[in-house]
Amino acid sequence: MQLARWWQQLSGERVECELCPRFCLLKPGQVGSCGARRNDGGHLISLVYGKPVALHVDPIEKKPLYHFRPGSRIFSLGTIGCNLQCSFCQNWDIARGKVSEEDFYFSPEQVITGTLKNDCQSIAFTYNEPTIFGEYVLDIAQLAQKQGLKTVMVTNGYINPVAIAEIYPYIDAANIDLKAFTEDFYARICHAHLRPVLDAIVAIKRQGTWIELTNLLIPGLNDAERDIRGLADWIVQNIGAETPLHFSAFHPDYRMLDRPPTSKATLDRARQIAQASGLLYVYEGNVLTGGEADTVCPACRRLLIERQSSIKFHKNLNGTRCICGAEIPLIK
Repeated sequence: MQLARWWQQLSGERVECELCPRFCLLKPGQVGSCGARRNDGGHLISLVYGKPVALHVDPIEKKPLYHFRPGSRIFSLGTIGCNLQCSFCQNWDIARGKVSEEDFYFSPEQVITGTLKNDCQSIAFTYNEPTIFGEYVLDIAQLAQKQGLKTVMVTNGYINPVAIAEIYPYIDAANIDLKAFTEDFYARICHAHLRPVLDAIVAIKRQGTWIELTNLLIPGLNDAERDIRGLADWIVQNIGAETPLHFSAFHPDYRMLDRPPTSKATLDRARQIAQASGLLYVYEGNVLTGGEADTVCPACRRLLIERQSSIKFHKNLNGTRCICGAEIPLIK
């Protein structure tokens, strides 16, 4: 157990967690909504610090990140817990899992060692919601920076400004899962709110973190044309047309087994709407694609990076420029 950050002590040994917009008020012994933070005698502790339940080496494109260190390997870890309650959760077994005292301890120093031993350039905090193990993230990220390693958050963006200001100066890139573009969806399906996520995206961008966004399209819930157009317009206006957007296909899981998988046609339509709104880099994922996962120069339409069975850099790409002269937002 580790003393948590981002909380305040109240009367009667109660505490208020200030890490995310839930602001959980906890009596002694109570655990927060995320399942990862507990009031221990008037002090908030992290139950998951140093206790990853998933450790893997992944291609960075799996995060998905297409414009940050493309083609590289990334050391990935996640713990138990999440601060959203999405009924369609694809990783519900760990997001809604229970912390065990028998879970092995893996120190921040061991994470760095594992990253280097596996010839990885970066570390990803992923699989569950990394915000809820922010203390662990911060300690690892500070060590990673000293070693010249990059760090990545794969997150739902449900985090308060005070934690953004402390964590994200040490985070090089983030894929933020923007679940939908309506408050109704967030309230009914995720038991949360949209506005804090939008505010967090803008704040994280201002910290200098490279951002890519993912939108999981669920048939009949968040795939209406007006919602997709609203989401794309917001991205263009608030964080820029060069922000990569990944439309991902839904597959029935957890408590949402009554919806069909997202069709390729639905993803194609969403991509076309987003491109018409001005977004320059729109991708499709979780389905077999043709060229919808490839990076193409928005100026001349030349193929730059092909992503089929493997990633291929084409001769049209010279560093971070297309041979036509257009600068491509790539962090290599």
